[in-house]
Amino acid sequence: MANLSRRFAPGSSALVREFSTAVKATATAGQEDRLYRRLSALGNKKGTVASTINEYIREGRSVSKFELEACIKQLRKYKRFNHALEIMDWMDVRKFNFGHKDYAVRLDLIAKAQGIAAAENYFSGLSPSVKVHCTYGSLLNCYCMEKMTDKALDLFATMVKENMVSTPLPLNNLMSLYIRLGQPEKVPILAEEMKKRNIQPDTFSYNLLMNSYSLLNDIEGAERVFEDMKRENAKQCNWTTYSNLAILYTRVGYKEKAALALQNLEKEMRPNDREAYHFLITLYAGISDLHNVHRIWKALKSTMRVVTNNSYIIMLQSLRNLEDIKGVKKCFEEWELGCSNYDVRLANTAIGAYLTQGMLEEAESTLQNAVSRSRGPFFTAWEMFVIFFLKKNQIKQALEIMDIATSRVREGEWRPKSDTTEKFLDYFKKEGDVDNAEEFYKLMKRINCIDRDLLKMLLQTYVAAGKTQLDMRARIEEDGIKTNKELEDLLAIVCPE
Repeated sequence: MANLSRRFAPGSSALVREFSTAVKATATAGQEDRLYRRLSALGNKKGTVASTINEYIREGRSVSKFELEACIKQLRKYKRFNHALEIMDWMDVRKFNFGHKDYAVRLDLIAKAQGIAAAENYFSGLSPSVKVHCTYGSLLNCYCMEKMTDKALDLFATMVKENMVSTPLPLNNLMSLYIRLGQPEKVPILAEEMKKRNIQPDTFSYNLLMNSYSLLNDIEGAERVFEDMKRENAKQCNWTTYSNLAILYTRVGYKEKAALALQNLEKEMRPNDREAYHFLITLYAGISDLHNVHRIWKALKSTMRVVTNNSYIIMLQSLRNLEDIKGVKKCFEEWELGCSNYDVRLANTAIGAYLTQGMLEEAESTLQNAVSRSRGPFFTAWEMFVIFFLKKNQIKQALEIMDIATSRVREGEWRPKSDTTEKFLDYFKKEGDVDNAEEFYKLMKRINCIDRDLLKMLLQTYVAAGKTQLDMRARIEEDGIKTNKELEDLLAIVCPE
């Protein structure tokens, strides 16, 4: 432990020196010259899509609506909603023709990138001719995702009134809503509503219904739905059905049945279905079947022309969960050696695995390399190191890393998880460590994370240490914190008048 302290001391730690150095990503040589590749390389930066497309056009290339829609689809798939929306904004400015589905996609992106209120405003501003089943359905989905039950039900009632409910999608959205709300008992009622309306359930409908029975601890009910599906609507039974069954069985500990479902999944999937491979890797890991995790990974690599960063993340996460640290190291090094676009999420996954196993040097080396090859952000990695040191009660090292992290934050960009903050606070109160509690308070103030809970911790630490601070009331007023009775009682001890 003493060696660790020396290595992480200010002025002597290679890791801290690397953390404290502003870095720029290295340009990648030989990068594919496709528009999506350029957009994908933008990372999390906002406001850069339009200039990227414009530069692409200035180089003498044309951009079709089909190509832009393909980029939007991929960006949505990887949750890059801001960039996908920026493409649609660019298209709108240049008067591309939008169909009903385009408006529906844009509404969904606005909700995800700017919030539900912005999506509602966009919907209100649409012309009546565009307010059709798909745009209504998009807004309904937004309400369901945000668990806005009253608005979802009101909108659904409007859709019924306007004869817009002729497919399973609106009812599927409501089923998903009730599962998110922890009310799975309402899902079978909606399935009956579907039958009454002579709407044929789709694969997602059946999967939701099976899931609802599982959440009600009625596995036999879920199996009945599966049998009904095979008998009444066999064409809807595909690999996702078997993945859903495997999840249900794993949840209740039926490993043999889960393994059988995964074998059927392999029979049903297309050989080039990347998503199916991802599910297989994750689900085999869920039943602790390391052999089949490696087998499916090998099959994916031999089948797919390109092994994406996302595929490597899925594999690394599964190996980490199975504590196959040798597998993690081999997989990460393989990706790092051949990657054309350094994705810091993979480094984070490897770092998390190494730190869980106490492999500090490997985690340090991985982050140093990530810092040299990527623009980050590195907040997730830094916080993992902070947690590692907190678990070892090495508060000085944890605060050093927090100092680095908070010094890199732009407004609202990052704040530590509540669990991380609580670990700091528990240590300070237990040890009566006023000096380090004050240091932590300053770091949180730097990123505008001061609140009553943090102030209470600071005051409790002073009480535990038996110390006073006569200017505390003035500081609280300066920080704009309104006190309550609990804080006033603590202040009476720490800052007696």
